[in-house]
Order: sequence, then C-alpha cells, then structure tokens
Amino acid sequence: GSLASEPGPVEVAELQTVYFDYDRAVIRDDQKPSMRANTQAVGEHSDWRIIVVEGNCDERGSEEYNLALGERRANSVKQYLVNSGVPAERVDTVSFGESKPAVQGHDEAAWKWNRRADFRVMR
Repeated sequence: GSLASEPGPVEVAELQTVYFDYDRAVIRDDQKPSMRANTQAVGEHSDWRIIVVEGNCDERGSEEYNLALGERRANSVKQYLVNSGVPAERVDTVSFGESKPAVQGHDEAAWKWNRRADFRVMR
C-alpha cells in the first residue's frame, strides 16, 4: 500500500507482548518463548521495515524513573532481537513510562500487565 494509508507504526498479530518483573528490565525465562516467536516472525517479514519496541511500566515510581525503566526494557528486547540476528537498524525503541497502561487499576493484578514491551511495525 501507499505510505499515506499507513502513517505510523501499527500493531501486528504476529508480535507478542513481553512482560517484565517489578523494577526489572531483564527478559524473564517465561517470556523467552514469546521472544523466540517474535524473532522468527521478524525474520519472515521483510515487509516490516522497522520494528518499534515500546517499553512500558506500572504506575509505581516517578514518571522520570519509569521513562528510564521503559527505555531499559525496550533496549533489553532490542538487544535480544539483535543477538538473534535481527539487524540493529531495523529496530527502534521508545519508552512510554507509565503513561500507557494496558490495564487500569492500582494493584498487582493490573500492574503485571503494564510492565511490558509492546511491538509495532513500520512498513
């Protein structure tokens, strides 16, 4: 399609969200199957020019701290992709800190879904 029809990065079903432990940016063992699947999907889609990794946090901590933590989470995911053979120039990172919760709420039941890295692609 033309660039006009798709101005920015879009979600694709093939790329799975990755979740993190509280205050951590390390990819958990239980998230590695998702990361392996994501790496494979990226390899199969040369039409995805850029993979955008979006780092997110739960609401605890200052906004400034969470922006930095979100950045570390996004970079951790980027590093995994690069280590798995994805060219670094195909992966962009952005941090939304605590500003884009996936689930509303003020307890661990919500927070565990908000500590995450989401994926979008630019074609």
